[in-house]
Amino acid sequence: MKIGSWQLSGRLLLAPMAGITDLPFRNLCRRFGAALAVSEMVTADTSLWGSRKSLSRLAHEGEPAPVAVQILGTEPAAMAEAARVNVDLGAQIIDINMGCPAKKVCRKAAGSALLRDEPLVARILEAVVKAVEVPVTLKIRTGWDAQNRNALRIARIAEASGIRMLTIHGRTRADRFAGEAEYETIRQVKQSVGIPVVANGDIDSEKKAARVLKFTGADAIMIGRAARGRPWIFRQIGHYLERGTLLPPPTRAQIGELLLEHLAAMHDFYGERHGVRIARKHIGWYSRELEGGADFRRRINGTECGKEQRRLVEEFFLEDPAVSDRASAQGLPGGKPHEFPGESRLFF
Repeated sequence: MKIGSWQLSGRLLLAPMAGITDLPFRNLCRRFGAALAVSEMVTADTSLWGSRKSLSRLAHEGEPAPVAVQILGTEPAAMAEAARVNVDLGAQIIDINMGCPAKKVCRKAAGSALLRDEPLVARILEAVVKAVEVPVTLKIRTGWDAQNRNALRIARIAEASGIRMLTIHGRTRADRFAGEAEYETIRQVKQSVGIPVVANGDIDSEKKAARVLKFTGADAIMIGRAARGRPWIFRQIGHYLERGTLLPPPTRAQIGELLLEHLAAMHDFYGERHGVRIARKHIGWYSRELEGGADFRRRINGTECGKEQRRLVEEFFLEDPAVSDRASAQGLPGGKPHEFPGESRLFF
């Protein structure tokens, strides 16, 4: 799939998620096969960019191309300026957020709240496209609520405005993340516009990804919540789409080795004190399905020391003899690391 002049290496994209898709996590997902990893949303109000949070979201050093930055706002001129500044800072694709359902965002008439004002949508898109030479993409929901699904009209506005790719989350703003995503609207949009369309929402397994691609006809799929604590999901899905077979899940030891690498990247990126705190939620996701995870999280959430955080991760994932013995006896993850075909060390 192409976005402007950028030819992507595959059909699997990482969704932008506030507080999650920072530079360390984006790089990790890219290494596992995400063809594009969109940054956390950045406000169009450049006066707020001096905060530690905003500065971390503007960092792209060492990030593989194409670098995609998502911007959020309501004023066409401010959005255009934010796009220009981000391009100057290294953005190679600008993504516009019209899909966030968060109350604090919608109260400001931003994110998915913009879907209620189609003329304003057109003005914002046209202003941003005109402001930069890099491709501009758009992420939306199917509409404001079930009675006001206007994704098809928004898609046509986007195409006419020069948007180069459209991502649709298969829920309305009113749905937030409740219930199940629907893909019929995405299918209708794909059949009605000529720009690439990406399907998003509840794609959490290899077979689900294949079904969504087939049903919608989408050019690609975007994975969000399912990648938390499972960055290898991109490799698993990519392998299945290409070969039709399932890769074995990572062992407990493999997950531990990967988490230690992720911790090091977060500690380095944020500094140890802040990095330790940011890492807690990721540790929770990595350990959520493992035996003893609840007690492990209680212990590790009490530490403020990077060295102690790493020690507890090593102890839980790599050195628990009871887990290792049971796993070896039962053939379960947790014993000797399983090397995937063609992999020389672990699975990454």
